[in-house]
Order: sequence, then structure tokens, then C-alpha cells
Amino acid sequence: MKRLETIRRIIECGVVAVIRAESKAEGVKIVDAVKQGGIKALEITMTVPGAVDIIKELSETYKNEDVIIGAGTVLDPETARLCILAGAKYIVSPSLNVETVKLCNRYRVPIMPGIMTVKEALEALEYGVEILKVFPGNAFGPSIISAFRGPLPQGNFMPTGGVSLENAKDWIRAGAVAIGTGGDLTKGAKTGDYQLVTETARKFVEAVKAARE
Repeated sequence: MKRLETIRRIIECGVVAVIRAESKAEGVKIVDAVKQGGIKALEITMTVPGAVDIIKELSETYKNEDVIIGAGTVLDPETARLCILAGAKYIVSPSLNVETVKLCNRYRVPIMPGIMTVKEALEALEYGVEILKVFPGNAFGPSIISAFRGPLPQGNFMPTGGVSLENAKDWIRAGAVAIGTGGDLTKGAKTGDYQLVTETARKFVEAVKAARE
């Protein structure tokens, strides 16, 4: 049930914040700013120094709050297992690695692997993937969602890469169940403007809500 509940909550929020940072301290600040903006699904990427430690720390800090801590840029099952043990509630990968999918299925943890073709999407579905990460989204544009949904109407697609405030509504209206956003969301952190990160997060949540209405 926990797996299904996590998937439901991610889709309900509609936005997954992709957290990349130069340090653990910066990563924690970005997470706090994004959370204040109303995004509840927080993906800590393995490119952040001390990422697994951050996941463990945040999972403990927010264990009684309506926040879902996940791990991103997970390339192999070994890393996925470390993240799950640290408290990650979901795993995100830039590509489809079958062994990583199997590992996550074994422990009933949702995994969102990156796909670029119908063949990859179909293979992911056959291995039980609930949400397919269309990556990189900026290589396609929102129309790719409706193109995928033609032969695969049963698929749940989430674009990441190139998703901005300007096109967020277009992705949702094209049929995406959620969007993943990083650079456009957290750009304020580069200048230490975490209030901007919070405001941007709020705008993303509002854009998804408006598109669904």
C-alpha cells in the first residue's frame, strides 16, 4: 500500500522538484525553500555531494510531515538500495536499467526510469513501472506525451528536463500526470535568493492546478 500511496501523492501534487546543489548545506536550503512553496515531492539527485546523507537526514526531519523524499540520478541497483535504506520513498533514473527496476520492485518502492522511445516505454511497463519519466523533455516538447499516449494510453508519463513555468501547463494539457523540474525551479539558489525558489515553486504548483482545471 505504501508504494501505491506514494504514487498517488506524487500525481496529486503534480510536481517533482529535482534538487541539484554544490553542497549538502545548499541542498538542504533548497529543499526547505521548495517545500515552503508547496511542492511535496522532493528528488535529491546523486550528483549532490553527500546525497545519501541528505536523504537520510531529510527523511528523519520530515517523517511526520506531508513530504515525499526521493532519490534521483540513480544509475544502478546498488545505489538504489543505499537510497532506500536511507529513507528514499521513490527512485528516479535518467534511463531504463532493468536490474534497478527489479530491485525497487523487490522492496515495493516506486521507480521512475527515463525513457525516450515507445520500445523503452513498453519495456518499462512490462516490468511494472507506474510512472514513466520522459527524459530529456526538451528534446521532444509537450507533443511527445500525446504521441506516446497514442499506442500506450495506459502509461503515466512525467517529463523532466526543459520543463519551465512557461510550458508547464502545456505538458499537463498534453497528458502528463506530473512534471519534474530542476534548473528553472531552483535558479534563485545560485545567487542565494531562496525566497525566489519558494515563489517559483508556488507558481509551478499553481500552473499544474490551473492546467488540470
